[in-house]
Amino acid sequence: MSRASSEKAEQLMKKLGLKFNHILAMRFAVNVGISTWIVWTILKLLGLSNPVWAIVSTIACSDPQPKEAGKMFVGRLVNAIVGCTIGLFFIWIGGSKEWILPVAMATTVLISSLLIRIKAMWLQAPITAALVIASAIGDPTNITAMNNGLRRVEDVIIGSCVGITISWLMSKLWFIQHHTEEESPIGPMQD
Repeated sequence: MSRASSEKAEQLMKKLGLKFNHILAMRFAVNVGISTWIVWTILKLLGLSNPVWAIVSTIACSDPQPKEAGKMFVGRLVNAIVGCTIGLFFIWIGGSKEWILPVAMATTVLISSLLIRIKAMWLQAPITAALVIASAIGDPTNITAMNNGLRRVEDVIIGSCVGITISWLMSKLWFIQHHTEEESPIGPMQD
């Protein structure tokens, strides 16, 4: 954005009584709207009927501040892969029995929090493991369950990639200059 445009935007912001947090919240809303539309369209074109997990991931990675979006992206991606791997492993060793769910969940929490230790989105690992295993319970063929689990992780990856891309693009197209130390309603303020 040119300096003249930036100055005009700042003048309008002052005239309307808007603060940095207000503008940041508006960009977050725009990020989420654009990302959701893109993910929905892509998955519908691929013939997938339920893009919910991709959309949830998009929202998590659409932070208006690219550094924060990057942390969420890495955390979500790594923990989704960890959860999927552990879920698939437990299906492989235990089949579709109900007892594997609590054991796998506890194992996933321990591995994610003690070994992986990526605080951002660390809850993603047990959530993903639960999705993978829940799709197996009551299904006599573990292959179907494993395919369903992998599909959920694919959704997370697609949604996360779209979210981080839109966050980065919008930060370049809609530059927001931060002059004061205001508290963000969205997350920590880091430049």
